Amino acid sequence: MPDHLTTNRRSFLALAASVVMLPQAALAQARIPVRVGVIPVIGAAPVFVAEGEGYFRTASLDLAFTTFESGPNMIQALASGTIDIYVAGVAPLGVARSRGIDVKVVASTATGENVFVATPRLAQHFAAGVTPAEAFKRYRSASGKPARLATQPPGSVPNTTLQYWLWEQIKADKADVEIVAMGIDATQQAVLADAVEGATVREPALTIIQRRNPGIRLIAEGDALFPGQPGTVVAVSGAFLAGREAAVQAIVNGLVRATDLIERDVARATPHVVERLGKGIVEPDIIAAALKSPAAKFVIDPRRIIEPAKAMQTYQVKLGTLKEEVPLDALFDKRFIERAPAS
Repeated sequence: MPDHLTTNRRSFLALAASVVMLPQAALAQARIPVRVGVIPVIGAAPVFVAEGEGYFRTASLDLAFTTFESGPNMIQALASGTIDIYVAGVAPLGVARSRGIDVKVVASTATGENVFVATPRLAQHFAAGVTPAEAFKRYRSASGKPARLATQPPGSVPNTTLQYWLWEQIKADKADVEIVAMGIDATQQAVLADAVEGATVREPALTIIQRRNPGIRLIAEGDALFPGQPGTVVAVSGAFLAGREAAVQAIVNGLVRATDLIERDVARATPHVVERLGKGIVEPDIIAAALKSPAAKFVIDPRRIIEPAKAMQTYQVKLGTLKEEVPLDALFDKRFIERAPAS
């Protein structure tokens, strides 16, 4: 073959290769890394399902997860720029805004997650015709000590809802109970080890502990603890939101699709949640049961939790976990759910 033809053939092949490679290179450059902080509860399931189904990957989003024990623990990471997305309870975000942290709630994921359970020693006093306040009083009279109730740190949704139930709903005597703050895993273990008499738990902990000890009783569901109890939300740092509205829209769209899938096909959704929560420890049937639990109400529209979140913030001020109320309307960015396609 003449030299000039060989040269032309090589040039053509090089050009063809560059044409093939350019879209891939452009795609790689366009991919957006997203650092997500999450607490290991069923309320975060829509995020796990959307990731597992590839809804985020097809939108050029690469999510990397970091697990935290509670929302308040995650606030520092949000403030320092260590995470872009916060997936946890809404209550700590009021505290975050009061400290000048730029963050926006773009979606809810679940409501009514926190429930109150009693171990057998305490549960026996919750008899027919006995008010919850009287049950706690009877326990203290019988044991000579207040009932120890495990929950997450002050400022968290579990802690706030527990205190609201105790002091505002059932009017318990503060001498009859002792609130013990600890992490999610520690709470579950404390209940199973009979180290506490009661606790606020979420799924999958509720299903796990009741299967291991059927004597553990569900005493109060989510809305009984706090009316319209707001739960897990997806919040975006101001730094990430700036210039990445399309990415945030893709996240919200993915959550809407994921919630629809959970409702239609729990069997398909379960493996994705097992991958993130089970870690080879929690059986798939427990996760499947947790996804259908009364403590797992999946709600993506953040507009539905604005008023309950305001009421919760007011109560946090009363408790002293929040110095003063801040305007919460500015915390919620409703544009993305308004643009999201209907499921």
